Amino acid sequence: MTTRFAFIATDTPEAQDALAELSARYKTVPAEEAEIVVALGGDGFMLETLHDTLRRHVAVFGMNRGTVGFLMNEYTPDRLEERIERAARVDVHPLTMTAKTMSGETREGIAINEVSLLRERHQTARIRILVDGVERLAELVCDGILVATPAGSTAYNLSAHGPIIPMGAPLLALTPISAFRPRRWRGALLPDTATVTFEIKEPDKRPVSAVADSLEVRDVVEVVVKSDPALTASLLFDSEHNLEERILREQFMP
Repeated sequence: MTTRFAFIATDTPEAQDALAELSARYKTVPAEEAEIVVALGGDGFMLETLHDTLRRHVAVFGMNRGTVGFLMNEYTPDRLEERIERAARVDVHPLTMTAKTMSGETREGIAINEVSLLRERHQTARIRILVDGVERLAELVCDGILVATPAGSTAYNLSAHGPIIPMGAPLLALTPISAFRPRRWRGALLPDTATVTFEIKEPDKRPVSAVADSLEVRDVVEVVVKSDPALTASLLFDSEHNLEERILREQFMP
């Protein structure tokens, strides 16, 4: 195998033990020189790794040393080079978030899974929603709302009763979190070319935070979310357990 790869691991004992075992068995290069990064940890660590490698055109092969491991492959130290050679590649275009705060600051973030807006206090949030500049909801009274990519549709989005989106579908999920008014609104599927704007009503009385994966911006007054086709996060999966199959299987779980 001529592909240059590197190991990185989260700081848990399980991940560090795996790192030591694999490093003793395989020849690697420094992470900054690698074509493929093998990430050892859980889904959170995978997201961190994808963010770190987003602009380097590096593919990431994850092995689960965490809990759920939806974005990870099974951990085994055997035949790693063969597994990487045979792996199926999934390219994900992340979301960009531009958030304006009550203080006048503008913060930007990138989300591979989702951008979520969440109330900060006991009172519900009141949010106006525009899609491509057209008002679609004058007011959503809720605990929050999120925009998810297909890769993120089985994460927070699914827990909020949003739809699962097959990989490759040119769609985004717009999903409310505990909507109070309109009570029966369950969200929408949007084309991945859409720009979604959230305007916060009464932000001083009903403050809202915006989160792009792990980046949180508090006290926002406006949040703009859209997919960025110029950015690509590349994941590698064992061919018999690829991400498309996992997402399909998730829809039939009891």
